[in-house]
Amino acid sequence: MYPHTRCFLLSVLVAAPALCQQPAPKPVKVGNWTLTGSIRSRLESWEWFTPNSGDPAYTFLGNHLRLGLSKQGKNLDWVFEIESPILLNLPENAIAPGAQGQLGLGASYYAANDRQKNVGGLFPKQVYAKVNNLFGSKNASVRLGRFEFQDGSEVTAKNATLGTIKRDRVHQRLIGPFVFTHVMRSFDGFHYVYNKPKINYTVVGAFPTRGVLQVDGWGWMKTAFLYGSATGQVNPGKASTGEWRVFGIYYDDWRQVLKSDNRSAAVRLADTGSIRLGTFGGHYVHVAETKSGTFDILGIGAGQFGKWGALNQRSGMIDVEGGWQPKFLPKLKPWVRAGYYYGTGDGNPNDNKHTTFFQILPTPRPFARFPFFDMMNNEDRFGMLTLRPHKKLTLKSEVHALRLANHNDLWYLGGGAFQPWTFGYQARNTSGARGLANLYDCSADFFVNANFAFSLYYGYAQGKSVMQAIYPKGPNGHLGYLEVTYRF
Repeated sequence: MYPHTRCFLLSVLVAAPALCQQPAPKPVKVGNWTLTGSIRSRLESWEWFTPNSGDPAYTFLGNHLRLGLSKQGKNLDWVFEIESPILLNLPENAIAPGAQGQLGLGASYYAANDRQKNVGGLFPKQVYAKVNNLFGSKNASVRLGRFEFQDGSEVTAKNATLGTIKRDRVHQRLIGPFVFTHVMRSFDGFHYVYNKPKINYTVVGAFPTRGVLQVDGWGWMKTAFLYGSATGQVNPGKASTGEWRVFGIYYDDWRQVLKSDNRSAAVRLADTGSIRLGTFGGHYVHVAETKSGTFDILGIGAGQFGKWGALNQRSGMIDVEGGWQPKFLPKLKPWVRAGYYYGTGDGNPNDNKHTTFFQILPTPRPFARFPFFDMMNNEDRFGMLTLRPHKKLTLKSEVHALRLANHNDLWYLGGGAFQPWTFGYQARNTSGARGLANLYDCSADFFVNANFAFSLYYGYAQGKSVMQAIYPKGPNGHLGYLEVTYRF
């Protein structure tokens, strides 16, 4: 049986947790304060593309505990939250020389934590004050301190389908807390919101914290961003409803670290200039309920301008998607979606331009469920099937045909800056190859109750010419995991 066939059958037959909306647990009151927390444990089994040396097959356990106290008032809210990540049995022999590099996320955790097999940490995850009724206006508020933020999440959709599309396909494409990793990231700064009945204005200025892969999430790096957006609702509460957003992001990275791009190592070593980029774009998502079912469309686009060290930045991305939830098979509630993504690559390493789209500080995993790729120099044609046979259970399978946007550029993966001495994106020379892989995956998500949830995932990557050039001993890869979450 082909792996992708096995994967589809697993998604139909096996129960475990993901797209249903888990109900909120009952609040735990401590005087005027509310105690909240979560424990997440994930057993990850990796079988990376086969290198010439090193072990691409390993299993490790990633855990984190979050514990918070919050207090809401008429004019002032307080949040104090700590996090403790614990990583056990990280692979000690999963880093290969040259382009074969780190063999999956287990190797990346190991490298980012001084090559320790077992490691843990403790740090403040969120500590902020939120001022409501700012300047006497009930529409305005500001958060000050350390907080989490996801671009595209400024407005909560009233329509369930619209909300699901936003959560899974819009939020945190360019700025996010990287919630898939066991450490994640936060942002230190301010978050201003002005809400009107049909439009939201948001401005965020912040320094991203360390974390993501390293268990030390205390400090800053020499990076910062300023984000601004306007988000509007179209016919909220109606059968045909939508949302639009326009945004701008200024990103500044003044760390003197080796940049990941397609220039020679000698040229990159000599270029210690800052990355200062402006990213401007928007999204529109629309949902229409008809006699034939519920239809949805989504479009996202962005352009980038500025400086990539000594180079001029000129890049962009576009994503177009559509879906249908038909009326037939009501017990399974099928949802079929398909789409196309294109993020520009750089065709000439010797000119004065850098034309690879830069993903900034995202959470890559919603868009790359087997995270061996991201949105930089990438072309992705994909389809999705979601089945919801029970209100507590969601089954999902995805197929992605992946190739590089430009064969003169590199294969990139990563999620942005996470420590002062590491760029945050890995780049691998493909020797002019363009085909990356076909990805077949499946997941099952099950919410037992408001406290317990389980998730099961399996992904199979059928390597194409890029993988065949870098990993001639075995161009295919596998990832499977079981995750358990307890919230209170």
